[in-house]
Amino acid sequence: MFSGKCTSSARLDGKTAIVTGANTGIGKVTARQFYTLGAKVILACRDVRKAEQAVSEIVAEVKGDGLGQLIVEELDLASFASIKRCAKSILQKEKQIHLLVNNAGVMTCPKGKTQDSFETQFGVNHLGHFLFTSLLLPRIRNSTPARIINVSSMAHTRGSINFEDINSDKNYSAIAAYSQSKLANVLFTKELARRLEGTGVHVYSLHPGIVNTELPRTVDQVFFPGMWLLGRIILYPFVKTPEQGAQTTLHCSIDEKAGEETGLYYSDCKAKEPSALAKDPELAKKLWVKSMEMVGLNDYDMFNCSGDTLPEPLKNA
Repeated sequence: MFSGKCTSSARLDGKTAIVTGANTGIGKVTARQFYTLGAKVILACRDVRKAEQAVSEIVAEVKGDGLGQLIVEELDLASFASIKRCAKSILQKEKQIHLLVNNAGVMTCPKGKTQDSFETQFGVNHLGHFLFTSLLLPRIRNSTPARIINVSSMAHTRGSINFEDINSDKNYSAIAAYSQSKLANVLFTKELARRLEGTGVHVYSLHPGIVNTELPRTVDQVFFPGMWLLGRIILYPFVKTPEQGAQTTLHCSIDEKAGEETGLYYSDCKAKEPSALAKDPELAKKLWVKSMEMVGLNDYDMFNCSGDTLPEPLKNA
């Protein structure tokens, strides 16, 4: 009742897709559907064993003709070194990348830091995917038509970007840090779409809904034991299955009409208005500059280097 549905009948034969966090939840459903539609699917996951188990389960579940291929790559979004290794491995093997689904994430974590000393939620949900996308972008630009999908959340509407304390060192709130990271996803989408206008690469952000996945697994540590269970009971009528939660990701990835759009925010397979801050072009530009500084890149690495070679930051990775 509360879920839109991807109705496209498009196939992905001959296409290469990357899905981060594809070993469980909506990422796994997305990878399975891409595989069913004939794509070569790279499951980029922190836990390789769980990713390989997901591959085995998908292969056992899906039968028929015209299936694609499933490949596992290790990707820890809390480590710039891991992100660079994963991007380098993919670029050395894949001549084209047609779909990138930035799906992985963490939610309402206890205060912590990534391996590069950034606040965990901002570091994983935004900076990790910002760096990963940046390193793959020259190859994606050589693979048009191509799409980049950033899984955000309606939590972005409660967020702001605190440039004075972007790592929440002075004052940490798990909810505020999560909302900031999800707003960053939408702003990144807006600015990336602007910079890629006319290139054939389209960019999308989305709210998947309240989905029954492992994402809120740390809320008991932040609030009180049993919080996750209590929340699931209260929200039960509104909670989607992973299959339902993946529909908007699939819509943005394969729908023909969506393929004519870029830079928009979606929910239940329809373009929706994001928050006022998410539509602020100057804020998006400011976050872009700050993110480039934090991950140690420059615009040349993304927009001017050849898509046929490794970007400079990966040559010694």
